[in-house]
This record gives sequence, C-alpha cells and structure tokens, in this order.
Amino acid sequence: MQTGLEVNSKDLAQRAESLIRHSSNRYLTTVRIAFRAKQRRFDDFDGLLDDSMIKPVQRAIVELSDEQDQPALLPG
Repeated sequence: MQTGLEVNSKDLAQRAESLIRHSSNRYLTTVRIAFRAKQRRFDDFDGLLDDSMIKPVQRAIVELSDEQDQPALLPG
C-alpha cells in the first residue's frame, strides 16, 4: 500500500544538499534531521502517520527543506 508521496532519490539528495548549504552549522542541521526523524519514527509506531512507506530520515529531510523553502507555511 503506497501513498501519494513518493521520494525520488535525486530530489532527496538535492534537498539535503540545500539544507546543508543554507545552514550556518552542518552539525546542528544534521542533529535537527536526526531529531525530526526520531520523532517521526515514534509517530509511525503510534500509528499516527500514514506515510509508513517513507523512511523517517527521508521524511525529515523533505519536511525541513519544505520549511526552509516555504517559511510562509510555518504557523505564527
């Protein structure tokens, strides 16, 4: 069972490069990705997310790059 969200490996690599390139600290960016992935992994265990076909690290990279590229989507 696949959902409508599929991850293209080339797109994922470009998003990760963009995150690293626009960050002032590579280490903190890597930690943010890992922390977000850990949160998503536990959300998957709780059955809260439907995109279980996408790995948590991939989902974290996509989410963080979307937040970086489209800051108007952030609440507040």
